[in-house]
Amino acid sequence: MSDSLHVQLTVNGTAREAHVEARTTLADLLREHLGLTGTHIGCEHGVCGVCTVLVDGRATRSCLMLAVQADGAEITTVEGLAEPGGLHPIQEAFAEEHGLQCGFCTPGFLLAIHELLEADPDPAEDTIRDVLGGQICRCTGYQSILRSVHAAAAKMRATRAADAHA
Repeated sequence: MSDSLHVQLTVNGTAREAHVEARTTLADLLREHLGLTGTHIGCEHGVCGVCTVLVDGRATRSCLMLAVQADGAEITTVEGLAEPGGLHPIQEAFAEEHGLQCGFCTPGFLLAIHELLEADPDPAEDTIRDVLGGQICRCTGYQSILRSVHAAAAKMRATRAADAHA
């Protein structure tokens, strides 16, 4: 590809690189070039939130970001949320509280909630609702997702407390 651009980034802790067209989105880079299909593509307009990933720790709509804009960035996808073979406390909480049904929107929710809980380990209900307002689920309704976020926050606080005493 003579018109391709070289992109280097760290994805889920691993240095990666690719040659992409200038118009390639971060979502397409992750899915098509790097094989990380946990990042879903929904509306392709940044409205639904299913393509949310963390870019340098910030929840970002990967359908709106060009791959070249992510050059040099640290990207976390749903595949990198937990250690291999395990679940992150947010994933555990979503499973336990039935915060998912078809699962299409779930990766975006998990990463948006991750950013929230890293910044605020005990968020107020209004804050949680504000973050959830940027994600669309067409299956569950949001009550089970709200319960999942509260359970995830409690799990993460307990883990932090245990780590602090270790």
